[in-house]
Amino acid sequence: MEYKSSELNTAIRAAQVAGAITREKFGELSQADIRAKEFKDFVTVVDKACEAAISAIIAESFPDDSMLCEEGTVMAGTSGRIWIVDPLDGTLNFIHSFPVFSISIALKDGNNELLTGVVYQPLLDELFTAERGKGAYLNDKKISITSRTDKESFLMATGLPFKEYDDYLESAIGMLKDVMHDSAGIRRAGSAAIDLAYTACGRFDGFWEYRLFPWDFSAGVLLVREAGGIVTNFAGEHNVFNTQSILAGSSVTHPLLLEKTLRHFRT
Repeated sequence: MEYKSSELNTAIRAAQVAGAITREKFGELSQADIRAKEFKDFVTVVDKACEAAISAIIAESFPDDSMLCEEGTVMAGTSGRIWIVDPLDGTLNFIHSFPVFSISIALKDGNNELLTGVVYQPLLDELFTAERGKGAYLNDKKISITSRTDKESFLMATGLPFKEYDDYLESAIGMLKDVMHDSAGIRRAGSAAIDLAYTACGRFDGFWEYRLFPWDFSAGVLLVREAGGIVTNFAGEHNVFNTQSILAGSSVTHPLLLEKTLRHFRT
């Protein structure tokens, strides 16, 4: 792998520290360790501990940067750069001891351009990293987007509605049916960061999800783009921070999915 910047090294160190916390507590949560943030949305003591560790490491190295974390840690810096952190993407999986979850850390500049991205899957010790213009890597080996072109072989990934979905449930089901017809299979892992990382390395041929937050997708978006893929919102726009929809794939699968999102969703 090429030279790692201090930003990437800091993100890696923070992700690995948080990963160690998740490994120690995986399968050990009690009901007292879990609380509902809102309807069907949960937070655990592990989310909080990971976020505290990550934010402390970043703040120490880059005190002038801002920070936006899922569980509420906010730091107002002066540099114009923002760290975007999901300390445990896949909390519901973690609560149920379902071994699919990740730590996601990204850095973007004042123009909404992503500079650094890390997605770490602790139980597999898989570290996905990217820096703008330097490619994407899995455990220091360069990765690339899928080269498959036959839709009968495509394995797609998505997220399914789980709350407040009355206004788009029919759209989601309609698109799901369409993609089922134009693929070999669809997976719903429960971690958008992992879905995007797996799209970046070609395990998935494409990914779409409606109503995500920046901490869910920021690092994964950079991974896919640096791996040679295309990421837009459901309207096909490059700036993914102005909506809550993400569509990722290759030069073959992204257009296929985009045609369907334009048909089924009001963008």
